[in-house]
Amino acid sequence: MAKHQKHTKLKLRDNDNFAPNEISILGTNCTNISNLISKVSENLANYKLAYFDASHSKDIKKNTLETFTFHHIGTAEISINSEVNKFNQRVQFSQYDFVFINGNHYQGAKQILILDNEKEVSVLKRLEQLNNIQFVIRLNDDANYFDFLEEKYPQIKNLLCYSMDEIEKISKHIENLIKEKIAPINGLVLAGGKSMRMGTDKGTLNFYGKNQRDVAIELLENNNLKTFLAVREAQKIDIENKITDKFIGLGPFGAICSAFQENPDVAWLVIATDLPFVTNEVIQLLLKYRNPSKVATTIKGKDKQFPEPLITIWEPKSYPLLLNYLAQGYSCPRKVLINSDVEIVEIDDDFIRNINTPEEYKAAKKEINK
Repeated sequence: MAKHQKHTKLKLRDNDNFAPNEISILGTNCTNISNLISKVSENLANYKLAYFDASHSKDIKKNTLETFTFHHIGTAEISINSEVNKFNQRVQFSQYDFVFINGNHYQGAKQILILDNEKEVSVLKRLEQLNNIQFVIRLNDDANYFDFLEEKYPQIKNLLCYSMDEIEKISKHIENLIKEKIAPINGLVLAGGKSMRMGTDKGTLNFYGKNQRDVAIELLENNNLKTFLAVREAQKIDIENKITDKFIGLGPFGAICSAFQENPDVAWLVIATDLPFVTNEVIQLLLKYRNPSKVATTIKGKDKQFPEPLITIWEPKSYPLLLNYLAQGYSCPRKVLINSDVEIVEIDDDFIRNINTPEEYKAAKKEINK
């Protein structure tokens, strides 16, 4: 008899302990750790970084009012009542490329060990936390490996070891850790619309000698993207790589969310089937200027006011945002782009013309056949 499963089995996001990509630093005092992170973060200003630490204040009063004080330039002072647990922090840190953790207080999935002869007891206390050391830093020339470290981890001396003042090299190593976890890109062709104005499935329209659904799939596959077709349950389309809407009745917004539910660890390059003027050059331009530190990389017509959400690379960090907008009653992907930190690639308006009616189809086909 099959075991009863109470909850729907979903694909879990590939998170570390508290964030999509994190590293804890331990082995020395908190001041040395925070100073190192401050210097390294200056060299990694192109990425969105966070620092997860514990308060060292001994006199903490529990606030009855949580406060959020924002300055007009974007800085903020925030005081909230929130206990640490991995689920809360994964939501809070979902928008960051990399999170530094003070390893004296919290355990990270990856670690940097600082050799400090004065902290032997501290390191011994946290020995079991050192299960995925990326590299080692000597606090000074006299700093040595403790005997218990070599006994527990015989290969530890084979790891790269930097001196504390080699900030450039340390920064470069951390940047490589960030790049290693940049999400791959899948393609998503939106073909689940009801095509009410057209009167027939827009994915089956023929502009180039075959149905437009296949043209769009080939456009993405020719750029080495594993591509899926987003469809409604009612559509009987015989294709291996398809994603059926799980978010019913939400149009393109629901299709994008359904793709992330299918795989939350990839970015999705989305293109609609009613955009026959999108060329290979447009797709390559989007891929060239992709910025995975942003929520999305999107196309905008030079004379258009707003970006085009249906020619966009949606990064994994956009999924929590999409769900947040949905919780507020919004299902417009353009609204998410307009109000989020996105990379915009401008192109001529002619490439991004939607074809929605029989008259527009006839005119577009005539223009294409020329």
